[in-house]
Amino acid sequence: MSADRSTAGAAAAGFKRDMIAALPNLRAFAVSLIGASDKADDLVQDTIMKAWAKQDSFTHGTNIKAWLFTILRNEFYSQMRKRGREVQDSEGTLTERLSVHPEQYGSLDMRDFRRALDTLPEDQREALILVGASGFSYEEASEICGCAVGTIKSRINRGRQKLQEILYIEGPSDYGPDALSAPVTSQAFVA
Repeated sequence: MSADRSTAGAAAAGFKRDMIAALPNLRAFAVSLIGASDKADDLVQDTIMKAWAKQDSFTHGTNIKAWLFTILRNEFYSQMRKRGREVQDSEGTLTERLSVHPEQYGSLDMRDFRRALDTLPEDQREALILVGASGFSYEEASEICGCAVGTIKSRINRGRQKLQEILYIEGPSDYGPDALSAPVTSQAFVA
């Protein structure tokens, strides 16, 4: 068992030695990819950290330099892809304009809507759910309910009017964010 430990220790020492010996070449390759020496140093450091963490996957006796260059190249391209998806906003200008309506109001509105929907007569509720929520046409809903298309339209109209009464909806401004948060979030998109 001690022979296995000494062999593993020698392999780890050899791996470390070979990795350190490859550093100047790795750095030169990184500089040729990036151009800036400070960023190249960061890339080499990331490469060494990844190689050290994955040294079990390296086959001893093969070309460690090629293995390290492959890791560096893959890391470089991964960082470039990531930067392509990121937006530079060091001044915070873009962040200041971002805003989101509070979620709790939507949850409360949905709860109120469900309660109001439950108070409707069953035929009106069924027609509203079939056409409004499930996406069926008036004709399809009339076939499902076994009644005329005009009856479905009438049930939906009466159901909508009753929901507006129950929920105190007078117009389009009653939908969406409340009066306090609407000016804040809509102003954010004006810039």
